[in-house]
Amino acid sequence: MTPRPGHALATAALAALLVGCGGGQGDGDAAPAPSATATAAAPPAQAPAKSVRPLARSVPVGLRIPSIGVDTPVMSLGLASDGTVEVPPVTDDDRAGWYRHSPTPGQVGPSVLLGHVTVGRYGDGVFRHLARLHRGDRIEARLRDGASAGFTVTAVRTVAKADFPTDDVYGDVAGPELRLITCGGPRDGEEYRDNVIVFAELSTTKGA
Repeated sequence: MTPRPGHALATAALAALLVGCGGGQGDGDAAPAPSATATAAAPPAQAPAKSVRPLARSVPVGLRIPSIGVDTPVMSLGLASDGTVEVPPVTDDDRAGWYRHSPTPGQVGPSVLLGHVTVGRYGDGVFRHLARLHRGDRIEARLRDGASAGFTVTAVRTVAKADFPTDDVYGDVAGPELRLITCGGPRDGEEYRDNVIVFAELSTTKGA
């Protein structure tokens, strides 16, 4: 099993995971809201298949989420010089980023991808409509080796940044899972108070 990041690393990650999701120029973190809120659950959907074989490690190069019109290249993100997680640059060709210290999509463990909800003067970010996803929606990650990993959404949560569920996002899991993260909720000035987190499980593979 791929080990989860150490607690200190995970704490640093959540502290600056989505610096730049605000409506301004995309730099600076939001003041956290005092309490968490939960997104209402969609009606139950068919559970993802449990017998799908995990994929070999291969860096993600693309991400498709048909129900919200996302089809984006994926860049690799690491840690900044201050130990916080890098975020995609604020540009007019905004794209998602994969946190390279997490498993690749399809490997056992939680693969973490993040993106902006807004990108300053450029308008909407690649994950602008992430909160509209529901249980049962499909996500496809395209991998560098030509394989693809299909995931089924199991939950969508909106939480205050102060209450970021570190263990739920980075903690060990029994199979291949996906986490998509952006900002959301009400705005405090130019910054969003909350994070939107999508949880998904591997349900199909191709070209493996």
